[in-house]
Amino acid sequence: MDWPVYPDLKGQVALVTGASQGIGAAIARALGRQGAWVGLMARSQDKLEAVAEAIRADGGRGFPLVADVAQGEAVQAVVQEFIREVGPVTLLVNNAGITRDQLLLGLKPEDWHTVLAVNLTGVYWVTRAVLRDMLKVRRGSIVNISSVVGLTGNPGQTAYAAAKAGLIGFTKSLARELASRGIRVNAIAPGYIETEMTARLSEALRAEYQKAIPMGFLGTPDDVAQAALFLLSSASRYITGTVLNVSGGLYM
Repeated sequence: MDWPVYPDLKGQVALVTGASQGIGAAIARALGRQGAWVGLMARSQDKLEAVAEAIRADGGRGFPLVADVAQGEAVQAVVQEFIREVGPVTLLVNNAGITRDQLLLGLKPEDWHTVLAVNLTGVYWVTRAVLRDMLKVRRGSIVNISSVVGLTGNPGQTAYAAAKAGLIGFTKSLARELASRGIRVNAIAPGYIETEMTARLSEALRAEYQKAIPMGFLGTPDDVAQAALFLLSSASRYITGTVLNVSGGLYM
């Protein structure tokens, strides 16, 4: 895959949540190749170290930040230490997310609360942790990773879809709050992407998913990373409050 160069990303400080694998790791590595200093947030120290090493191998700088985005005080402490070490975060990607798929009557209350705590409330905590410094420097770009199911709904994913739809509302509201302060806020809604989760699908179910995609194939984490780089960079300087659908036509 050819990667465009966004010179304005070089030297900026970025923070990517859910950076230990999949889409988050792809975005983090892409930012590292652009010359950004990348904070990598997730719960797994070992996986974060591996991503950081991959960024360093590409000539970039990656900083593992072990924290659960649902734990507000821990997030605040880790982010502030990162900011003291490298400077204000001006690029933020809220990617951390989990699923607890189940039809509503079988969905346990604790699973409902856990999905919303990570996928939606976690975005609140992380964004608050970096926003004050963004406001001081009067620049920044925030990209929230939603999902097409936040636009369409999906059986068995009431909690996940509710969180991802809520994230779209969060994105649009925050974009209106911050536009006059030089900070843009956008979202990406990926469709079916080649990740560890989709790798576990049966051949029959995978074929069913592919049939539903007009373009006929699943996307890759790098497809989402390409979109994220564009929205983070000044190439999208006149875009805020939008939802970029990266789904091969699954949602139109």
